[in-house]
Amino acid sequence: MFVCTGADLKERAKMQQSEVGPFVTKARTLITELGTLPMPMIAAIDGAALGGGLEICDPDPKRAVFGGTQRLPRIVGVSVAKEQIFAAWVLNSDEAKSLGLVNHVVEQNTTGDAAYLRALDLAREFIPQGPIAVRMAKLAINQGIEVIPTEDRLEGFQKRPPRYKGE
Repeated sequence: MFVCTGADLKERAKMQQSEVGPFVTKARTLITELGTLPMPMIAAIDGAALGGGLEICDPDPKRAVFGGTQRLPRIVGVSVAKEQIFAAWVLNSDEAKSLGLVNHVVEQNTTGDAAYLRALDLAREFIPQGPIAVRMAKLAINQGIEVIPTEDRLEGFQKRPPRYKGE
C-alpha cells in the first residue's frame, strides 16, 4: 500500500482560525488509523517531509521536523528528541539516517523515482513472508513499545518486592 500524506502548510495558512482545530484533529485521527493497519506501511520520501506526513510508516522514515512528541523519543531517545523538537531541526537525508529516522537513503536517478523504486524493492522483500506472521509481528512490536507507561513497569522500580497488578 502506498499512501501520500501530510498537510499542505500553504493551504493551512489560509484557513480561518476556527478551521484549524478540526483540520488538525482529522489529520491526527488519520495518522493514528493508518498506524493501526495490520500491514506494513512503507514511505518513499522524495524531498522535504515534515511533521505528520512522516508519522505513519513502519520502516520508520520519521520526522525531519517532528510534530509527534510521543513517537520521536521512542526512536531517537528522549534527550535527542527534546533537542530536535526544541530547536526545530530540519535534517538532511544522511542526518536522518544517522539518527535512525529513515532506514535507507538512495541517490536520485534520472527518472526521479529512486525513493519509490527502493520502497518497491523493500515491499518485494516483505511479500514472501507469511502475512499472518507479519501482522502478528507488527502488532507485537507496536504493543511492546507501549509497555513503558504501564503501572506494572513503575511497580518494578520500587525498592520493595513488586506487587504487579497487570495494569
